[in-house]
Amino acid sequence: MSKHYALVIDDERDIRELLTLTLGRMDLIVETAATVAEARQRLADRRYALCFTDMRLPDGSGQEIIALVAAQYPETPIAMITAYGNVDAAVDALKAGAFDFVSKPVDISVLRRLVQTALKLSEEKRAEQSSSGNKLIGDSAPMNELRATIAKVARSQAPVYIAGESGTGKELVARLIHELGPRAAAPFVPVNCGAIPSELMESEFFGHKRGSFTGAQADKDGLFHAAQGGTLFLDEVAELPMHMQVKLLRVIQEKAVRPIGARAEVGVDVRILSATHKNLARLVELGSFRQDLFYRINVIELKVPPLRDRREDIPKLAGRVLERLAKDGGGAPARLEPEALKSLLAYDFPGNVRELENVLERAVALCENNSIGASDLRLVAGERSAAAYADAWSNTPTGAPQTSASFEAPSRGAAVPFTPEPPEDEGFPSDLAAAVAETERAAIMKALEATRWNRTAAAKQLGLTLRQLRYRLEKLGIE
Repeated sequence: MSKHYALVIDDERDIRELLTLTLGRMDLIVETAATVAEARQRLADRRYALCFTDMRLPDGSGQEIIALVAAQYPETPIAMITAYGNVDAAVDALKAGAFDFVSKPVDISVLRRLVQTALKLSEEKRAEQSSSGNKLIGDSAPMNELRATIAKVARSQAPVYIAGESGTGKELVARLIHELGPRAAAPFVPVNCGAIPSELMESEFFGHKRGSFTGAQADKDGLFHAAQGGTLFLDEVAELPMHMQVKLLRVIQEKAVRPIGARAEVGVDVRILSATHKNLARLVELGSFRQDLFYRINVIELKVPPLRDRREDIPKLAGRVLERLAKDGGGAPARLEPEALKSLLAYDFPGNVRELENVLERAVALCENNSIGASDLRLVAGERSAAAYADAWSNTPTGAPQTSASFEAPSRGAAVPFTPEPPEDEGFPSDLAAAVAETERAAIMKALEATRWNRTAAAKQLGLTLRQLRYRLEKLGIE
């Protein structure tokens, strides 16, 4: 087996010698450079398994080297060497494409772990990229840009926040980041934060010890333990209640969890990816999401484009969906008539790819002779333009247009696809029950936030019994 080459770029001779000695003991052939110019020449002459660069160099900065490697040698992991406590520089390096960073004075044990991870990334990246990249369907400019960004952030260990509307494929993007990174062989654990009852969240995330509460019959590992060495994907992270946001922030900072009933914390090695269809920055402004947690999970932001911004991908996406449906049904793929394809290209798809799948699944069931016409699609033209829809999504607190319909695309088998409702005339609600429910929801949310989600105190403030409040919370879907 051939040895790997490593490049160390630092103007301090002591650092170069220390890294050369340490990496040499790990069976690496180490070459060094003291300037940006020398580093450029070294990179042009040889392919390296990993690189280390100092932040300040006589003829430039380490940021220049990181940008060069990210652009011209993307298969080479590069780490920044920073002064102790220089967090801003480390974050800038991660955003620029650095795999990780190491602080001076260099901790040898930390350096060894970093090198092992970097070598694994370098060896597996190409094969994984060729197999995983095919999962993102489409050749449009936004999709090509998304693929390039995924490949870039996969090398890093920084937290990534994936922003995008519902149905755009945020979990698929998270999986690709995991599969293209050095943690690919470890678990990928997705969790929908909005699907876990508030009172069970701490146990689900951190685990518990036997007897720590009523019903705790045995020790249970939490989601952080399940993702040990791998990736934890927090989908719909905006749904986390305030008390869990505080606990999650501490876990990210300390890299340790304390199971319920345990006396000591347990270290965890997990990369955090998060996503939501809501406008998280707006929620921070409104005070419903912690600003410090937002900055912790949003070191790198990755935006997934909506389907209406990449309409040229619709024919290819539709073809893949029809092939999958045919495979599941055991027949030949249905054919899209020209008028049907024209209708798909003209439709805004507020539910994005998920809605496209739903529309085609229904059309396959309704069409004659395995040929899908425009009428089989049953698309209802929306009252709002794509531009107006995008503007509504980006400016509302929830990240969704202010209509009485849900932003989520319909579930499989639903009779009618999602269509935004037209503006209400004269300021009167078109659905009295929905208007009353919204008013009730706002009053309950205000009371819960005022009492820091203490349900007993909130019920008292609202003049309700605790049982009555629980009934309304369940009815309105508030968790």
